[in-house]
Amino acid sequence: MTQFNDNDIEQLARQGISQEKVEAQLERFRTGFPYLKIESAAAMGAGVLPVDDATEQACMTRWEQFLADGGDVLKFVPASGAASRMFKALFAFVNGSDDEPAPGSDVAQVVENIKDFAFYDELCAVTDKLYGKNPEELIALKRFKDLIAAIILPEGLDYGSLPKALLTFHRYPDGVRTALEEQLAEGAQTAASRGGEVKLHFTVSANHEKIFDAKIAQVLSGMQDRYGVKYNITRSQQKPSTDTVAVTPDNELFRDDKGALVFRPGGHGALIENLNDMDATVVFIKNIDNVVADKHREPTIKYKKFIGGLLLLVHDRMEYFAKALAGEPSDELVAEACEFMEKIMCTHTEALDASRSKEERRDALLHLLDRPLRVCGVVRNEGEPGGGPYVAWSSDGSVLAPQILESTQIDMSKPENVEMMKKAAYFNPVDLVCYLRRADGSKFNLPDYVDPATGFISEKSSGGRDLRALELPGLWNGAMSNWNTVFVEVPASTFNPVKTVNDLLRPAHR
Repeated sequence: MTQFNDNDIEQLARQGISQEKVEAQLERFRTGFPYLKIESAAAMGAGVLPVDDATEQACMTRWEQFLADGGDVLKFVPASGAASRMFKALFAFVNGSDDEPAPGSDVAQVVENIKDFAFYDELCAVTDKLYGKNPEELIALKRFKDLIAAIILPEGLDYGSLPKALLTFHRYPDGVRTALEEQLAEGAQTAASRGGEVKLHFTVSANHEKIFDAKIAQVLSGMQDRYGVKYNITRSQQKPSTDTVAVTPDNELFRDDKGALVFRPGGHGALIENLNDMDATVVFIKNIDNVVADKHREPTIKYKKFIGGLLLLVHDRMEYFAKALAGEPSDELVAEACEFMEKIMCTHTEALDASRSKEERRDALLHLLDRPLRVCGVVRNEGEPGGGPYVAWSSDGSVLAPQILESTQIDMSKPENVEMMKKAAYFNPVDLVCYLRRADGSKFNLPDYVDPATGFISEKSSGGRDLRALELPGLWNGAMSNWNTVFVEVPASTFNPVKTVNDLLRPAHR
């Protein structure tokens, strides 16, 4: 057992972290995380649910009916991170020795297309204030560093430290919109309740709360008037209790120069706690940067309604089986429920084998049905970064089911796994819709369905000293390992992330 001093104990109490939790994290550093046993990459009809036109229409109808009946729906948008990674190349240029961007480089592309960015007018105001010149004049004078610095540094637009939510993404005849405003627009067009209420929740870092709230106050009335809705917007921070302890390369507690324990944010998997706090039945999850301009949004609207309706149709069936199996089910009903789990949910466990007794299969079915449900839109793999949909065994080897995996969960020393990843037909665009209540209306306690054996360890540094950091099971990866999951194909036109500043030059953002 680790010996904690009095200061450690006080620090843990302030953070809301128990000694037992730290002990468990230290043990995970020592043992590492096991790789998952993978059956296959998800493919159409083998992990990805085939859907014909009639079913697609039934899904759309079911979603519209859900909203018309007063259905409870929320958009949950992870928006905690700063946009610094979007501007990595720009920071490197400003801090580097070259005075001109290399031809064909990311920075050269920014310079060549500067007038096409929606934030151009804001940039003009900044460069005029700082240098008495507009961006084109700076380019003509080859003052490239001044131009780029005006985009990313605090004395300029400060885009290098602002959250993505507050970056200007799109230009319209009547003005510009940030990623935050586009999320409001999408919510109004896909998730407005019968009374016209749109519920959105954003996770926001503590240092961005004031500017986030100020932006909401600035745009709320205009967005409500534009779409004829009333927004109910809430926000939360990642909880300090979800931070993880850092260790030295020898797996000893890492302490700062004052002797205090060092904790690090546990990654987006920590947000399962924030999601668990939501008072909603159906929740859409989508990253803050995956938005489009108005004229490109029709596919997004259609397929948001589609995956929402599919979620409800699947849930209808699950609820039917759960109620019917609770009595004295017939052999035929048990067989029908087993077929549903294996063919629609692509979920198998030995307890569902036909050789097992009816009672064993019934109990296994009731256990499997009593879990949160998610439908995940997956996109044809066209080389975009992101985790992938697989059919994999749970870490204890008991359940074979659809899972979203990151490469860190896959044993890349096995050639067959490397080959499988290369040939994977789909990737995960983070386009989820979840059902979070039981049939009796009670909420699932989502942390109960996290697989703690699905995180990963990364190498970092602090104050020039090496450390090891522990990432919690990711929000849509291990944090949802023990959910019921359906993968369904959605078109690539619904996936338009902004990972670098030049992504804003893509057609979907024009």
